[in-house]
Amino acid sequence: MTEPVHRAIGDDAVPVLNIANALTVFRIVLVPVFVVVMFADGGDSTGWRIAAFVIFVVAAVTDQLDGKLARQLNLVTDFGKMADPIADKALIGAALLSLSILGLLPWWVTVVILVREIGVTALRFWVLRYGIIPASRGGKLKTLLQSVAIGLFVLPLTGAWHVAAWVLMIAAVVATIVTGLDYLWRAWSMRQRQEPSPVERKTPE
Repeated sequence: MTEPVHRAIGDDAVPVLNIANALTVFRIVLVPVFVVVMFADGGDSTGWRIAAFVIFVVAAVTDQLDGKLARQLNLVTDFGKMADPIADKALIGAALLSLSILGLLPWWVTVVILVREIGVTALRFWVLRYGIIPASRGGKLKTLLQSVAIGLFVLPLTGAWHVAAWVLMIAAVVATIVTGLDYLWRAWSMRQRQEPSPVERKTPE
């Protein structure tokens, strides 16, 4: 049996308007909603904080779901490749900035994580012409630790639960730094392997 046309000829035949991209856009829309709810009543309301946690969890789940659907249903598009990481960083960045502005998370944590994420994005553009560096297991673990730790800080936790949140946040920061250095090394190695030698750069006379 002949495969459907959109599967046979690749990304160009996949419609941009599909369930995977719709989930990505939905996640982007949830970011400002999360921020508004997080700051409701000055961030001191237990009810609003729980509501913000629910929104954050829903957005985080769509992050896993849209990628899975895109791969399983062959719905990978250029729009999705561009919008998905933007949605991820917007969600994490908005959550970290909100927590620090409200005094619930030290600024150094937010700065370390955001500098790493922005730096890795810049590295992706730096090596784009040479290839794509696949996500590592460490990178996936980093994302999981960040999401869980941030989610716990969004909740109005006290006592042992707050200590647990801090343990996970420290683990997330360590994973963020280590995977960032690993990505830097892999990007540099890729450039070095594929960079033309000085002799190759010279134009024939």
